[in-house]
Amino acid sequence: MANVMRDARRIVVKVGSSLVTNEGRGLDAQAIGEWCRQLAVLVRDGREVIMVSSGAIAEGMKRLGWATRPHDISELQAAAAVGQMGLAQMYETKLRENGLGSAQVLLTHADLADRERYLNARSTLLTLLKLGVVPVINENDTVVNDEIKFGDNDTLGALVANLVEADALVILTDQKGLYTADPRSNPDAQFVHEAKAGDPALEAMAGGAGSSIGRGGMITKILAAKRAAGSGASTVIAWGREPDALLRLSGGEAIGTLLVAQTQKNQARKQWIADHLQMRGAVVVDVGAAVKLRDEGKSLLPIGMTGVEGDFSRGDVIAVRDVSGAEIARGLANYSSSEARLICRKPSSEYEKLLGYSAGPEMLHRDNLVLTR
Repeated sequence: MANVMRDARRIVVKVGSSLVTNEGRGLDAQAIGEWCRQLAVLVRDGREVIMVSSGAIAEGMKRLGWATRPHDISELQAAAAVGQMGLAQMYETKLRENGLGSAQVLLTHADLADRERYLNARSTLLTLLKLGVVPVINENDTVVNDEIKFGDNDTLGALVANLVEADALVILTDQKGLYTADPRSNPDAQFVHEAKAGDPALEAMAGGAGSSIGRGGMITKILAAKRAAGSGASTVIAWGREPDALLRLSGGEAIGTLLVAQTQKNQARKQWIADHLQMRGAVVVDVGAAVKLRDEGKSLLPIGMTGVEGDFSRGDVIAVRDVSGAEIARGLANYSSSEARLICRKPSSEYEKLLGYSAGPEMLHRDNLVLTR
């Protein structure tokens, strides 16, 4: 565990609603203040942190005077809308007390399933991190309904880890970590200190979480770790009230259960691009751009492109061909084919005039590009 967490530079922290709301009694200002204090230390240490926080519905129920969780979807969504105000206010206050700026980001699974919205969300989050701001993310419960019924923020935490290519996902929960069986009913349950993310045996071990406030159990955390591992992020499941848990974890101390990703971060992403069998189009580049891509590891700029083939959208995987027509690379398009045709052979200073906006100077960023020969 020591190295995985000590070396993690970009960390997604997910806290469950039973912790955030002290088992539904309302937002736990002291606990949120503690996590924010630790996040501030991590940011000053040069790390980038994103908070995924549950608790909007539970806080909304308290503000509305409801003792039991309603079943009606519109009432749940109303509670989420009311509670989200308090949640954002609390994080903003506590992060500001620790000298950090904060940003509210509400996402749905649909945002991350749509290529263009996925890229926009990614760009926004990476820009916030660059600015030293802590994004506080929750599911946009007011517009989704199946997520409220079955969903959980463990999955959202993993999707955010995939989105920003985090090094680690830390899931803070009301248990010490993962056991081989439920320790509350089985005295022979053994604590799992470390395992491989995605190991099928883990799913067999995981039962319900025992919390009446949130929706996720230990099984959702195991599945979240498996999902996070897809982009190379390892996951720690730890007790949220462990003193200085985040600081001790990032110092290399073994707290909770570590589920180790089996693929490296860059390798996972590049493999995904390389495995694309069908490409939506291609760009043809001049000799100078081909050399920069192949020999110097640079990004592809539109000024080096001589032609655009096919019909593709921003975020599609496209091929890069040299003047002879041979594929030299493939990667994620930062501009659509119609936009690429307009900025082909043009310097980045002209993009805004030609397109009305700029999504960055690159057609294909080197992080989103794989050489194929």
